[in-house]
Amino acid sequence: MSALINAYNRLAITLERGEGARVWDTDGTEYLDALGGIAVTALGHSHPAVTAAITEQAAKLIHTSNVYQVKAQADLGEKLCSVAGMDKVFFSNSGAEANEAMIKIARLHARKREIDSPAIVVMEGSFHGRTMATLSATGSRKVQAGFEPLVQGFVRVPFNDVDSLKAVAENNPHVVAVMFEPIQGEGGIVLPDDDYIDAVRAVCDEHNWLMMLDEIQSGMGRTGKWFAYQHSASTPDVMSVAKALGNGVPIGACLASGDAAELIQPGNHGSTFGGNPLSCRVGGAVIDAIENDKLLARAQTLGARLLDGFKAELADVSAVTDIRGRGMMLGIQFDRDCPELVGKAMQAGILINVTRGDTIRLLPPYVMSDAQADTLVGQLSAVVKDALAT
Repeated sequence: MSALINAYNRLAITLERGEGARVWDTDGTEYLDALGGIAVTALGHSHPAVTAAITEQAAKLIHTSNVYQVKAQADLGEKLCSVAGMDKVFFSNSGAEANEAMIKIARLHARKREIDSPAIVVMEGSFHGRTMATLSATGSRKVQAGFEPLVQGFVRVPFNDVDSLKAVAENNPHVVAVMFEPIQGEGGIVLPDDDYIDAVRAVCDEHNWLMMLDEIQSGMGRTGKWFAYQHSASTPDVMSVAKALGNGVPIGACLASGDAAELIQPGNHGSTFGGNPLSCRVGGAVIDAIENDKLLARAQTLGARLLDGFKAELADVSAVTDIRGRGMMLGIQFDRDCPELVGKAMQAGILINVTRGDTIRLLPPYVMSDAQADTLVGQLSAVVKDALAT
C-alpha cells in the first residue's frame, strides 16, 4: 500500500532520466516527451544552463527568506519585467499562488475604489488552479465539485465573447477586474479571435477595471512570443507566470504595471519560499537561454511544422474535428472522448495528455529537433488513425 494520498491517476511508468525532448523510464524504455511536464520543461530535460544554475547556487545559498534582500530575486525581477513590459513583480512558488496574488490585487483595487463587494469577471472553460480562490475562479464544475461553498466574488461569461462582457459592465457596478487566459490550456487549447484581447482591454479601460491575464501555461515563449498577449496590441495591468519560468524548479510570479503595481504594500502579502535564491537563479538562466538560443523564433517555426504536419496526416480522419495551436501549444480535438489515447501513445513511445476529455494537448519543449517533431507527427497520427479512424 502506498503512503501517497490518492490524488492522481498515474500512468504505470516511472521516468528516471531525460535529455532534451527525450525521457527514459526505469526499464530503459525511451519516450518522446510531447507534454513537457505540462508546459514546464520548455528547455527540455537536463539543459546545461539550468543544471549549472542549480548546482552553482545550491553550493552557495539556497534559501534566506524575504526578511533580507535577495539579489537573484532582484535580478530576475528586472529581466522578467523587461521581457514582459511590466513594472513590478511578486515571486511565489507556483502558478496558483501567482493567481492568488492577482486576485488579491483586484480586491485591493476594489478597496481603493470604495467597492465593498467586488466581483471579478472570469471565463467559462478556464483553469486557474486548485486553491480555494483559484478553483472558484476556474470555469470547471469538475474542479470545483466537493469543495463548496466556493469563494464568492466571481462573475462568469463565455470566453471570446466581448458582448457578454459588455453586458456585465452595463448591469454590475461591483466588477473591478477581468481575469482570463489569452489561450485556454486546460480548456482544450482554445484560441480567441485575434482582436479579443484588445477588445477586452477597451472594456477594462472604459470602466476602470484591471485586465488580468493568466499566462501560466501560455507564457515564457510557448506561443513564439514571450507572452501570448504580445500577439495583440494590448498590455495587461496584472499577469501571472509560472511553469516554464523554472523549467521544473518550482517558481511563480505575479507581475503588475501602473497603479496596480503599487497596491500591495508590506503586510498585505508574502511567501516563505517565494523568490528564493535557487529558484530565481534558475529563472534567470531560463530567460537567458531563451534569448541566447533564439527559442522564441524556434517555437514559432517548430510549432508551425507540427501544426501543418498534423493537419496533413489527419486530414482524412473523420473523428478529428479541429487541429489548432499557436507556437508550441497545440490541440487535436475529436468528436468523442478519447482518454485511451494517452496509454496508446505511451505504448508507441510518445508522452501526451488528453484534456477536456476530447482533445489531445501537446506542449513539447522548444528544443525538440525537426526530426523529433516529424517523428511525433508520424507516430501520434498513426496512433490516432488506428484508434479512431472510421
